[in-house]
Amino acid sequence: MKTQKIILSMLLLGVVLVPFTAFALNQPGPIDSMEDLFGKIKTAVWSIFAIVVFVAFAVAGILFLTAGGAPDKIATARQMAIYGVIGIIVGILAYSILEIVTKLVT
Repeated sequence: MKTQKIILSMLLLGVVLVPFTAFALNQPGPIDSMEDLFGKIKTAVWSIFAIVVFVAFAVAGILFLTAGGAPDKIATARQMAIYGVIGIIVGILAYSILEIVTKLVT
């Protein structure tokens, strides 16, 4: 049990640190307009969202594999996978709404 907590903590730490490292290597240029600023923020948030979704499904898969037939563990893994799908739907809807509003304003 303690090993699982350590592995989960390391995965979550990786989710937090990887985007900052990736964006630090990108070294974006100067921001010329508000449109440019929103575009860069949108790209950063979308990248972080993709990483979080991937990790969530990986953890749910690991929970399925390590459940060992225990119904409560399988139910937990299934619930986590369902929440992951709901998160993807909400993320795609939010991105779509943002794109629609951006197209209407410009």
